[in-house]
Amino acid sequence: MQRRFLIQAIAGLAGISLLAPALMAQTRPQVEVWKDPNCGCCKDWVAHMEANGFDVKVHDSGNTAARKRLGIPDKLGSCHTALVGGYAIEGHVPAREVHRLLKERPAAVGLSVPGMPVGSPGMDGKIYGNRKDPYDVVLISRSGDTRVYQSYHRT
Repeated sequence: MQRRFLIQAIAGLAGISLLAPALMAQTRPQVEVWKDPNCGCCKDWVAHMEANGFDVKVHDSGNTAARKRLGIPDKLGSCHTALVGGYAIEGHVPAREVHRLLKERPAAVGLSVPGMPVGSPGMDGKIYGNRKDPYDVVLISRSGDTRVYQSYHRT
């Protein structure tokens, strides 16, 4: 009886160890991104997201249709649009704020960093030197109103 229990326990642990990588992969939030295939800053933002715990699927088909479909007003537009956890993410939003959004789960369309501010993730490459322009991450309500979610006003 003890031998059978031991064999079952070992088999169970072996099964768990085979499933562990799949289960761990599922804990990384999935991000779907629409961007221009030739945009370097979009590629850098994708790398930023991957380096900060996200699995990213990229569509190199442009982002205008995705932005409209996900409810991002044109005035808040940028060069790429993403979807994560049911939220739209527009532009160079830091991964830190996306993690916060997924934790807090506000009733909202999503987040945006309008335009392409230098110093934001993806717009922080060597080509820009150490330049860091101030910018805001805005939360977009379902009514289309916005409020500052996080400010990045560096000196």
